[in-house]
Amino acid sequence: MSDLSNKKKASTVTESLGAAGTLGTEVAPSSNRVTIWAAFGGALLVFQLFVWIRWITGPYFERVPAGPTDPPTYMKILLTTNGIVMCVGLPVVIWWFIIRPWVRERRITLDGILFVSCALFFFQDPLLNYFNTWCTYNTWLWNRGSWSSHIPGWVSPESPGRQVAEPLLINATGYGMVVVLAIVGCWFMRKIKARWPGISNVRLIMVTYAAAIVADFIMEACFLLPFGLYTYPGAIRSVSIFAGTYHQWPIYEGLMWGGVMTALSCLRFFTDDKGRTVVERGLDQIKGGFAKQQIIRCLAIFAAVSACFFFFYNVPAQWFGMHADPWPEDHQKRSYFNGGICGDGTDVPCPDPALPIPTKHSGYINVDGELVLPDGVELPKVVPFERGN
Repeated sequence: MSDLSNKKKASTVTESLGAAGTLGTEVAPSSNRVTIWAAFGGALLVFQLFVWIRWITGPYFERVPAGPTDPPTYMKILLTTNGIVMCVGLPVVIWWFIIRPWVRERRITLDGILFVSCALFFFQDPLLNYFNTWCTYNTWLWNRGSWSSHIPGWVSPESPGRQVAEPLLINATGYGMVVVLAIVGCWFMRKIKARWPGISNVRLIMVTYAAAIVADFIMEACFLLPFGLYTYPGAIRSVSIFAGTYHQWPIYEGLMWGGVMTALSCLRFFTDDKGRTVVERGLDQIKGGFAKQQIIRCLAIFAAVSACFFFFYNVPAQWFGMHADPWPEDHQKRSYFNGGICGDGTDVPCPDPALPIPTKHSGYINVDGELVLPDGVELPKVVPFERGN
């Protein structure tokens, strides 16, 4: 009997050693994972702050005027209400997701970090116009231009006071609210999982993605676009709903933003037994105390959230931007959507596939069909081939 007991003990020790050995082989890559994500998050945060400081202290920190067209009354009321709700709701959300958990538990919750991370990826908002302007905001709203031209390699033509402006009171606050959409997405995933317990993760993600596309249609096509917060004048009309109007909604917008919402929901939903996301694995192996661990955790999650927006939205948006259709007349006649970058009051026609896509440093074809080069620039000369005697 004692021999059998000893064998069981030996077996238990062997299994424990085996588990520890497996953990040992996973500690290094898991620890590296969270530090690598945190390194990217830290570098991105420094970069964003650098660009924002250059913008605030530079010539582009200037209001883009609305122009001679006055938005309809309903649009003003709805946009003003939206701005008030966002500004009033912001401190409430900060209390709920950051201050309240800290007061109660002296810890930073995942939702608190997601809230801050979503608010910070507001920085990426102008990037969909990186190569070509196909989305604009309503310049009737209070703005101070945009930091877009301080993003390295920025291509789309713009100048101080004539660019796609960011409505700060709505966007700077509204992006943080995206965490609420991720929470709703997780609630939906739990409901699906409860209804069909055997559903695979892949199918669960695909069902969530389909629901996110429908939700985006309701949110954007039915509310935000008709209310005039922003527009997609360069949308490909053949795959757009309400095509030809100022509030046309390209279906691929739903595919891209739905991808972002699904990715954020998955990041929050698929956590381990400690409630940690996939990018936090190995956090316990980080030495240096609680404060250092929390900083690394925050930076890692910020990097992951930023990656969701960048790869699921801004990367594919570049292709669609380069294949934009002509801007609808319904959009061009409203000066508060044009930002002074093209159309009436300028010598620049609005983007059209029949014209070359200009860059920030190139010439352009004016409304008379003439080539206008930048000041001090001459047309490049043709160098003849070297020919033999």
